[in-house]
Parts: sequence; C-alpha cells; structure tokens
Amino acid sequence: MIAAWLTTNVLWLSLILLLASVLTDAGIIAVLGWLMFGLYWLEQPYSYLSTEDYFNAVLAIVAALFCICLASVILIKGKSQASSWAGYAAAICGIVYYPFAELEPLRSWLIGHTTMIIAELLQALSIPVSVEGWNILVLNGRSVEIILACTAIESIALFTGVIVSVNAPIKRKAVALVSSVLTIYILNVFRNAFVIMAYGWNWFGDDSFYVAHNVIAKFGSMIALLSVAYLVFMLLPELLTLIDELEMEIRHPGGAA
Repeated sequence: MIAAWLTTNVLWLSLILLLASVLTDAGIIAVLGWLMFGLYWLEQPYSYLSTEDYFNAVLAIVAALFCICLASVILIKGKSQASSWAGYAAAICGIVYYPFAELEPLRSWLIGHTTMIIAELLQALSIPVSVEGWNILVLNGRSVEIILACTAIESIALFTGVIVSVNAPIKRKAVALVSSVLTIYILNVFRNAFVIMAYGWNWFGDDSFYVAHNVIAKFGSMIALLSVAYLVFMLLPELLTLIDELEMEIRHPGGAA
C-alpha cells in the first residue's frame, strides 16, 4: 500500500524534496529528490511508445539518466552552486507544469484556450476548419484532438524553471522569460496549424498525421527550442557558466580534470 502511494505520488515527492534541498542546502535531500525524479522519468517512455512518440521516449530516458547521474555527483562531492541551481530549476519547472497536468480545471482551460487560438489562426488564413467539441478541430472531414502536449506547456515550464532559478538581474530575467514564453507559445500554435492542414488535406498520403506531427513538427520544434535557448543564453550568460560547471561535475564526479 505504501509502495503504491509512493509510485502514484513520486513526482510530487521529488519536487518537494528538490525544493526543500534548495531551502535547507541539505545534500542528502537533494540526492533523494533527484533519484525520485529519475524514477518518475523512467515511468514515462512506455506512454510515449504507445503513441509511437519515439523522440519524447528517448528524451524521457535521457532525463532519467541525468537525474541519476546528478544524484550520484551530489552524493560523492556534495552540493555545489551548479547542482543547487539545477534542483531549483527542476522544482520551479514542476511547479509550473504539473498543476496543468494533474488538475482537470486548469488542464481543460489551457487545452480549450489553445484549441480556440489555433482555430482562429486557421480561419484568419481562410482555412475552413471547424471546432467540434471543446478540443476537437476538423478540416476536410478529418478531426484532430488537441491534448495537453499540444499546448507547449512542457517547454514553457522548462524555460521558466531555468530562467527564474538563475541568479541574475530581475530585468534581464523578465525579458528572457517573457520573450521565450511568448515565442514558444506562438510557434506552437503555428506548429499545430501545420499538422492540422497536413492531415486534413492529406499532404503526405496515408501517413500524413505521422509525418507532419512526429517527424516534421518534431524536427521544427527542436530547431525552434534551440533558437529560443540561444536567445535566452544571450540575455542570461550566467546560464552558460552554470551549465558548464554542471557538465564538468557530471563528467568528473571525483573531481579529476
């Protein structure tokens, strides 16, 4: 019974522990937080594979390995400025994202709002899309369901956590946050519009949805996120220093160069 409760709440427990490690500067709490966060990510690939989303399945495995490696580094070397920043960033990211993932009213509001924005964009471009239901868009008799993953909340939460947690002047952080969040959301609306057009008008034959969503849109999203990351690094060069320090700690946990 306790094991089942831990499995169900592993995400919230990991985020609480990571946030507590920032507030208390306790290394052992950080280790437990990262291990539990890694366990959460290890549970995710199956759900992605069930929808043939191999890209995110690989990302989930990489995230799990990163969490485990960071827990090992902290256990061996103790907490550092870079590992403390990473824990704070992860906690903020979770605080932003998981209320939308776990609370039905917030999730429904975000999905519904995104659905209407996509529909309005397509209709403004004279594309005859119709809204059927609160999160279903139909074009040429083909329907597409908008789900939480279509809202870009994961990427928005990631950049929010990374930006808010860095020690930098508030003005530069605010500019980086607003510019990155707006860019991600707007580009995501266009990404969804492209997928709907490609699928509705059968641009790529029988595999139109898969090619548009899982190949072209995924590649486009990766390029877009790299571009946004470059912008954020230009505004907050402190991040590059922290990332470099974190990479060195993970590569050389024993302290050797």
